[in-house]
Amino acid sequence: MKSLDVTRPAFTLLSRSRAHFRALAALAAGAIALALSGNALAQATKPLTKIRFEEAVHTIFYLPHYAAMSKGFFRDVGLDVSMKASQGSDKGMAALLSNSADIVLIGPEAAVYVQNSESPAKTKIFAGLTATDGFMMMSRKKLAKFDWTMLKGKEVMGFRVGSSPHLFLLEAIKKNKMDPDKDVKLLNNIAPPARAGAWIAGQGEFGIFLEPEAGSLEREGKAFAVASLGQEVGQIDYTVYIATDAYIKKNPEVIQAWTDAITRAQKYIQTAPTSELVKIAAEQFPGLDVSIIGVAIERYKTYSIWKKSPLVEPRAIERLQDLLVGGKLLEKGKRVRYEDVVTADFANKAIAKVK
Repeated sequence: MKSLDVTRPAFTLLSRSRAHFRALAALAAGAIALALSGNALAQATKPLTKIRFEEAVHTIFYLPHYAAMSKGFFRDVGLDVSMKASQGSDKGMAALLSNSADIVLIGPEAAVYVQNSESPAKTKIFAGLTATDGFMMMSRKKLAKFDWTMLKGKEVMGFRVGSSPHLFLLEAIKKNKMDPDKDVKLLNNIAPPARAGAWIAGQGEFGIFLEPEAGSLEREGKAFAVASLGQEVGQIDYTVYIATDAYIKKNPEVIQAWTDAITRAQKYIQTAPTSELVKIAAEQFPGLDVSIIGVAIERYKTYSIWKKSPLVEPRAIERLQDLLVGGKLLEKGKRVRYEDVVTADFANKAIAKVK
C-alpha cells in the first residue's frame, strides 16, 4: 500500500497562492507604469509658456543666455522664448513699460532711472548675467603698448549717454587721471547698428566695441583690441534680467523657471570647453568665422566676464550708483534702496535648487 502524501494539497495551495500574488503584482506594476507614462505624456504635451524677450543688443557677450536656449534649459522648465534685440537698454526698458516685452536683458541703471521717474509702472531686477563690462577698447592703429592716457586729446567712439558702457568708459578715463569732459572727445550719438560702419568710415581714433564686432574689425585690420573696460573698472553687475513689478507678481512661477534655467546655463558655461561654446555662439551668428568666435570667447573667459550665479548683490547696486553719481547722471539724494530695484528671492532659490 502506498503512503499518503499529506503535504501535496498544502503545497499545491501555496503554489497557487504565490502564482495569484505574482499575477496581482504584475497587474499593479502595469497600472503604475501606465499611470506614470500618462503623467509623463501629460507633462510632455503641456503647452509651453510663451515669453516675449528682448536683449539690449545681439552679442557673444550674452553667451550664457544663448546656451540656455541652445541646450534646451528654457524648454526644460516649460518656457518658449522668442527673442529680439532692442538696440539699447533705453529701448529695452521702453518695450517693457509699454508691455511689448515680458522680460528684458539690459543694464541695471535702467531700473534705477525708472525707480526715480514718474512712471506708474516700476521694475525689478531678478537675475544677473554678466559680471562686468564686455566692451573692448579698440585702436585704429596697432600699438606695441597701450596706456589709457593715450586717449587724451583723441576722438573716442563711446556709447549712448547714461548707458552702462558710457558709465564704465567714464570711470576708466577718470581712473587714469583724465577729465572725460575736457581731455577726451567722446562720440556718444551713434546708434548701435551703425557703430561699426561709422568706425570703418573713419570716425574715432579709439572706440569701444563688443564681440563679435571687435573681433570682426580686428580680423579685417580695421581696429586692434588694446584693453578691456571690465578689467579696468572691476566687477560690477553689468547686464541683468528685468521685469515689471506687475508681471513678477502675476507670474512668479515664470520668473523662477527663468532664473533656474539661467543658473543652469551659468554653471554650464564655467566648465564647457570653448569648442562647445563656439558651436552655440555660431547658431546665433551664422556665417561668422568660427575662429573669430573662439577668440571672443577666450577673451571673455580671461576677463571673467560672465557671472557664476544669478544673484545681484547689494554691493553691485551701490557701486553702480557710485558710477551714476560720478557720471553726473544721478543726484546723491536720489540714490535708491537695493530692495526697490532688486528682488533676490528667485536667484537665491535657484542657487539652492540648481546644484
